Amino acid sequence: MALSRRNFLKLSVATAISANGLALFPAGKVFASDTLVIPSATHYGPFNAVVKNGKLIGVQPINDIDPFPTEMLTKGILSRTYDDTRIKYPMVRKSLIEDPLGNHNPHLRGKEPFVRVSWDTAIALTAYCIARTIEKHGNEAVFSSSYGGWSHAGLNRPQTLQGRFFNLIGGQSCCAGDYSAGASGVILPHVIGDMEVYSPQTAWKVIEENTELVLFVGCDPWKTNRVEFRVADHSMQKHWEAFKEKGVKFVSINPQKTQTDKELGSELINIRPNTDTALFSAMSYYLVKSGKHDQAYIDKYTVGFDKYLAYLNGTDDGVEKTPEWAAEITGVSAQQIKDLADLCMSKRTQIAAGWALQRADHGEMIHWAIINFASIMGKIGKPGQGAGFSFHYGNGGTAQSGKRMPIGLSQGRNPITKTCPVVMISDMLNNPGKAYTRDGSNLTLPNAKLIYNAGNNLLSHQQNTNELIQALNNNIDTVICQDAWWCASAKHADIVLPATSTLERNDITSGGTYSNNKIYAMRQVVEPVGESLDDYEIFSRLAFMFNVHDKYTEGKTYLQHIKASYEASDATDDFDTFWKNGVTHLSTPEAAQDWTRHGDFYKDPEAHPLHTKSGKIELFCETVASYKADGCPGMPQWIPPFEWLGNAKQGQVHVLSPHPWMRLHSQMANADVNSHESVDGRQIVLINKDDAAERGVKDGDLVEVYNDRGALLAGAKITDEAMRGVIYIHEGAWLQLDSKGRCNSGSINMLTSSQPCSGLSDATSANTCLAYFKKCSDPESPNQAYQPPKIVKTDAQVNLWSLELGKRIKAVAAAEGPEQSPGEKLYYSSCTLCHAAPHPSDFTYKQWKGITTSMFPRSGLNDSDRKLVLEFLKEHAKQG
Repeated sequence: MALSRRNFLKLSVATAISANGLALFPAGKVFASDTLVIPSATHYGPFNAVVKNGKLIGVQPINDIDPFPTEMLTKGILSRTYDDTRIKYPMVRKSLIEDPLGNHNPHLRGKEPFVRVSWDTAIALTAYCIARTIEKHGNEAVFSSSYGGWSHAGLNRPQTLQGRFFNLIGGQSCCAGDYSAGASGVILPHVIGDMEVYSPQTAWKVIEENTELVLFVGCDPWKTNRVEFRVADHSMQKHWEAFKEKGVKFVSINPQKTQTDKELGSELINIRPNTDTALFSAMSYYLVKSGKHDQAYIDKYTVGFDKYLAYLNGTDDGVEKTPEWAAEITGVSAQQIKDLADLCMSKRTQIAAGWALQRADHGEMIHWAIINFASIMGKIGKPGQGAGFSFHYGNGGTAQSGKRMPIGLSQGRNPITKTCPVVMISDMLNNPGKAYTRDGSNLTLPNAKLIYNAGNNLLSHQQNTNELIQALNNNIDTVICQDAWWCASAKHADIVLPATSTLERNDITSGGTYSNNKIYAMRQVVEPVGESLDDYEIFSRLAFMFNVHDKYTEGKTYLQHIKASYEASDATDDFDTFWKNGVTHLSTPEAAQDWTRHGDFYKDPEAHPLHTKSGKIELFCETVASYKADGCPGMPQWIPPFEWLGNAKQGQVHVLSPHPWMRLHSQMANADVNSHESVDGRQIVLINKDDAAERGVKDGDLVEVYNDRGALLAGAKITDEAMRGVIYIHEGAWLQLDSKGRCNSGSINMLTSSQPCSGLSDATSANTCLAYFKKCSDPESPNQAYQPPKIVKTDAQVNLWSLELGKRIKAVAAAEGPEQSPGEKLYYSSCTLCHAAPHPSDFTYKQWKGITTSMFPRSGLNDSDRKLVLEFLKEHAKQG
């Protein structure tokens, strides 16, 4: 049955659907007086929790807000709440508990059992390890791997609260960039004046009234819009369906037929992975060579065309970027390339490109090449035309309310400025102090000795898992993991602090990443499982140990913080009404329905210049060229990646790691819904039927996938919807190593490379990956990744006095930082809530003006506050 809204609703209006003794109740059902209905929200959508006698018994979707609730919401959050993988009590690895002042045997991480301890002991040991690290190596040695906060949809995410605590005691070194769109987030501000990948898209109404052709490039909005950084409401399907009904044509460039292609009837053009830049270069060449390009648009709205044209014509390298040239690289015929270019030129074309494209070697090139192609056609800024890089996320296309959203607790200013690009964490551990470049700046990697990991599965996120584990064991004294579940990062930690799940805490969040049209109460549904505590309470206890409790709490209760956050927004309901109802709606101006991305620039480029150095679209960028960054020239060029089908050895295939259908990265991997991703409990690997037959693999077989970096076991799913030479392993499976070092669960990062995509962004190249596969005949056991570790008792007792905490904490007490200007205070309190705060010098002032256009509505600042922040950023921004 097709996964359409219509079919889902036919099922959801039936009587309650059983799920592990829990139930999916139809919307609108009325319950008896002994049953509580509590409104809440998650990454997977808003819902009413149905609670009886203190136990969660079911979920009730809210169909008038979320017309297409997913099974991640209706079943997943139920089955994982009381799962065996819940961390119920504070735990310490056996070696540490037996000799806290001595050798902790880091090589036993992931192998050694844990010992249950009291919260007092766990907090004391955590404080001791933090203080000892700072005392010996300085605050830089405390490294936060907590990253992006995807574990919780509320504003007060684990990594934000962690930053708040550590910044009060002298700071911590942090991650820079992100895995999601790290390459484009750095290059596109230079090219078009905004990150684009995290920006609002042209409104649905404009698309419906103007667009004739949608070109999907590595993009599957039917799947990736199922989750969101805040709260997904799954409202985009109706718009795409309306476009189809109207007769909009859909073409998809992808190695695989996606769910979106099936729903919309897209014409599919299979392409070899990592070769899209060659395709768009050839289409640009063809349009110019045949005189079909829009020279007047190029002259008025762009700079650098002469240099880009020289590249296309092969002036320097002697290679014309013809369709025939690209056909050899991409596997797309020269005639198809010409026909597609003609089609795009002749239609009002909206390009919708996915983020996955740029998670590859030389990842900066592809989105830039798409922008250049759209510019050569003369389309950017015209209604329903151009290039968009976030239609597949956050319901991109929904009209923007422009209203102020609530803000969470501030991280504050981090006194430590050293950062590590996320993909370089293993490099940082192995080579502390190593020099590197990022976006034209010369930097050095931190000297990390303690890893603090709150609400993030580092051993799932990070590429080249074997390299990471070895680097942790060789170089890190202490790994502290704060989580609700025994994921791999918890199992490989020294101290494990049990955090509550989303359902066991109060918080507040907003709906619509771009629309900003709803605010949700994330009300606590059930009591914490075991002795788990919410992240605010855990860091409050650590703050008490370090004598910064008053500053951390500001003398308020947690609920008072939530209320203050709500009241700082543009919501009109009073807080008590909002908290009771669970949601408040914010109106959207009618004019927002007619908004076109870069429309003002197109209408008047002089009055509304882009936030690039030139004020125009930079087909060639002098600034980027001047950086001379390894692997990133000053214009988009096809550069063969370090691994691709063009240099594959006999028997190798290209391995792609797309988002899963029933998970949010590694979340839900321990839930019943993960069975959709599994064969006999292991991650599926999607294999072309001819590739499978060549190796004697049948549907449901266990296969081993391997390369020089590692190996994994996965369950074969045979298909004719994926092109030959390419296999797919969804990211996010939990890790479990067998005696041969193979992941028995199917974790993709056993295979991927940690090589940065270039010296400009240092972003991930995860989708640049070759491997072999074969039928597996020697599995050692069923998958054990979703089982808790061994817990043992010990006679060892921690002598808390021997830790000398008072003396150590006094020795590392942080001095008061310099007094902050009003704009600086606002910036570090309101604009740093998603990841660690970007340093003002990470971008030029012009770039900040473009980036803050999307950032400010989510930061809860009024017009005068925004002016103060911009003044601060102008004073401290990168020059150039």
